[in-house]
Amino acid sequence: MRECRGVCLPREHARCWTLEAYRRGGGYRALERVLREKVEPGAIIEALKTANLRGRGGAGFPAAIKWNFIPRAAEGQKYVVCNSDEGEPGTCKDRDILRYNPHALIEGMAIGGYVMGASVGYNYMRGEFWEPYQRMEAALAEARAAGLLGENLFGSGFDFTLHNHLGAGAYICGEETALLESLEGKKGEPRFKPPFPAAFGLYGRPTTINNTETFASVPAILRGAAGEADGDWCSGEWFRDLGVDNAGGVKIFSVTGHVERPGNFEITLGTPFAELLEMAGGVWKGRRLKAVIPGGSSVPVLPAENIMRANMDYDSLQQAGSALGAGSVIVMDETTDMAAVLERIALFYFEESCGQCTPCREGTGWLHRILRRINAGRGSRADLDTLLDVANRIEGRTICALGDAAAWPVQSFLRHFRHEFEAKVEAGDANIADKTAAAIRAA
Repeated sequence: MRECRGVCLPREHARCWTLEAYRRGGGYRALERVLREKVEPGAIIEALKTANLRGRGGAGFPAAIKWNFIPRAAEGQKYVVCNSDEGEPGTCKDRDILRYNPHALIEGMAIGGYVMGASVGYNYMRGEFWEPYQRMEAALAEARAAGLLGENLFGSGFDFTLHNHLGAGAYICGEETALLESLEGKKGEPRFKPPFPAAFGLYGRPTTINNTETFASVPAILRGAAGEADGDWCSGEWFRDLGVDNAGGVKIFSVTGHVERPGNFEITLGTPFAELLEMAGGVWKGRRLKAVIPGGSSVPVLPAENIMRANMDYDSLQQAGSALGAGSVIVMDETTDMAAVLERIALFYFEESCGQCTPCREGTGWLHRILRRINAGRGSRADLDTLLDVANRIEGRTICALGDAAAWPVQSFLRHFRHEFEAKVEAGDANIADKTAAAIRAA
């Protein structure tokens, strides 16, 4: 297997986020060669198709197909937009790309702009990302001063301007059409689709939106494993060969929770979960693994026996009963109170619902209140059935996927750990009975 030369985060190098450091590793060579040689946009899309690059933001949609959707020959302004609104609980990879490798994102977006005929790009960043925002602003200033952004790049006649935009910290703006609404200065609420952004996006113009890690992967894919050698340049094969049949290349996984060394780990897709857990130092304090949420708080939880047999790729995790999502691995040890965890997750989605859809606006509140009642020792067995019923009535009935994101954890926690919820209900019943008996005796 070839050594990965993807979006690694070289923290050991001093000031690795600077233009100088990025160019030492071949940075902007892909953009320069694409523009000087006037590479056909179709050839770049074909390279991404060969590389089997799937979107790294959660949905896993093939990047080549998305890039091909936009009508490149259409007259008028077109836009390329990066979704850096990393708000999924457990996800902390994109902010490290912004902090330590910002020029990879800039180069990737410029290449995307060339392919899609877009001369303007926006990088929409989560409102709490102040340090990453400062790094990105500094990187943009470096790129502009070096002639890597602006007019007539490398004498090609191609213009590309890129702007950073700091949001207000709303999770819903991670949904691409809500992001566009926010970028336009409106309340961040998802749009009805169709029309899709490729035809009617930012300011009503054709727009392509991809995740930070997706754009940052593009320059390395084009450069190739051998650094622009003729056999590797713009082929995508080296990246494809690092992964598995259902997805090529490498992926950054954010491992958090009950591990000895939480952090971001870039591994080839298809790596066994057991190996990733070992990289993170294993379960902390010598305890046993109880459960893992493999793709961020919105995807179904898996008990230890299921996840330990799975590999970290789209198909394997789907077969195990969950999803890769954004690659946000939340590890829970044997002492974890699963009912308490689910209450916290439900509170997050209740607070972050934009309120546009009734099932989500009302249903997320129901889920949180019932779980709070159960954890307070005031729940009933009927509450467990109501929880599942409410989750099922939310799923698939909202404009965007936030409703599903609130429902799936409830469904999966009850599927695998219902006995823990029942124990809390029974303990609450016993406590009420004891208090009632004591009151009768006192009377």
